[in-house]
Amino acid sequence: MTITQGYDLLTNTLHQRRQKLASLINFPVILWAGRSIPRNYPALTYPFRASSHFLYFAGLPLENAAIRLESGKLELFLDEAPASSTLWHGEMPKRAEIAELIGADAAFPMAELKSRATNAATIAVQDSWTQLQQSQILDRPLAPPNSPTGIDLELTQAIVSLRLSHDAASLAELRQAAAVTVEAHKAGMAATGNAQIEAGVRAAMESVIISKNMTYAYPSIVTVHGEVLHSEHYHNPLQTGDLLLADVGAETSTGWAADVTRTWPVSGKFSQTQRAIYDVVLAAHDACIEKISPGVEYQDIHLLAARIMTEGLVDLGILRGNVEDLVEMDAHALFFVHGIGHLIGLDVHDMEDLGDLAGYEEGRTRSSRFGLGFLRLNRVLRSGMLVSIEPGFYQVPAILNNPENRAKYKDIVKWDELEKFADVRGIRIEDDILVINEGREVLTGKLPTKAPEIEELVAVNT
Repeated sequence: MTITQGYDLLTNTLHQRRQKLASLINFPVILWAGRSIPRNYPALTYPFRASSHFLYFAGLPLENAAIRLESGKLELFLDEAPASSTLWHGEMPKRAEIAELIGADAAFPMAELKSRATNAATIAVQDSWTQLQQSQILDRPLAPPNSPTGIDLELTQAIVSLRLSHDAASLAELRQAAAVTVEAHKAGMAATGNAQIEAGVRAAMESVIISKNMTYAYPSIVTVHGEVLHSEHYHNPLQTGDLLLADVGAETSTGWAADVTRTWPVSGKFSQTQRAIYDVVLAAHDACIEKISPGVEYQDIHLLAARIMTEGLVDLGILRGNVEDLVEMDAHALFFVHGIGHLIGLDVHDMEDLGDLAGYEEGRTRSSRFGLGFLRLNRVLRSGMLVSIEPGFYQVPAILNNPENRAKYKDIVKWDELEKFADVRGIRIEDDILVINEGREVLTGKLPTKAPEIEELVAVNT
């Protein structure tokens, strides 16, 4: 594909998206990109990431920009770069050039936005400076993005309905992110034998992502403490007998993400207890993927994982009792506390700034159950959705040593047997699954999951 063809595809895609939005609402919309945030002085900023709702309709990660959408037309609001910025940042494209790339019907400086803001809906962005600007220009207070009201709620619901299923252009981006993520994980496995601490493996994985002109979609999790679900520390030594859990995903330059986890033995060989738990998690992973199809309830997939995990733990002598009864009393959640997965798209947890307005079907609310309360997605699957499947087993001291849990499950958990699995702190296996009319497609399927294949990839340099 030539550069011109790529821009034509972008322009056509953005045109189609705003036409679809126009068919759902009958009022103007203004979406802000946001701005970079200084770390400690104004010129030194954190990496800029445009609002995903802006990106969906504007296509390019423009900073300090806004778009106005009405009746299928798009107006771009963006100031020209000052002449002085050329020294530091080089020649920047002009507003008119950017407007042409994204198929804008008109383009104006930001100062003109106020005059075009009457009765417009929006979604609040994450940075406080831009939120203040939104409120000032719209001349009204803004509710948080997860609890909008009035036309902001109508807009949010319309955008959710559009973004739940991915179009061809977004799928092309998501496939690129998935392919690079697979390559990164293979590099991490290969680097393990020569790495002294977790940071060495992280560096190998992120270098692959950066070399493809991408960034990581979220702070990488590369840890021997797999029981810490979102660990962002990388200083721990890699020692024989450890399992290394790596949850690392790439994000394309226009914001589309992948999300993959693998767990492997530092030595290149699972212990007997590690392999036993790994195979239980893998059985849940494989069965859940096999169940994905349009019309299937995602919560049913979560409960399938809970049953398979529970059955495996009963077979290993860790739990005792009837599987269905154990799941009903949330015994599985002692070790598998989170949900089976989430939406993936322009964010790694797509649209989670909107809270359960995106993740849950209208009229559904979060369960108060220990085993269901962390379910991020509770919808009927539809073609075009991209979801993660990520069962896991974790020995979290705060959960297992909780006096209430000890009392409630004293006759359920065989604590002496559990001690035999002390070398299994945490195992997670995660892939990105596209729902298609024929069932499912594993976008990250080229990355092995079976234990012997994982061992082979790690053992190369061990």
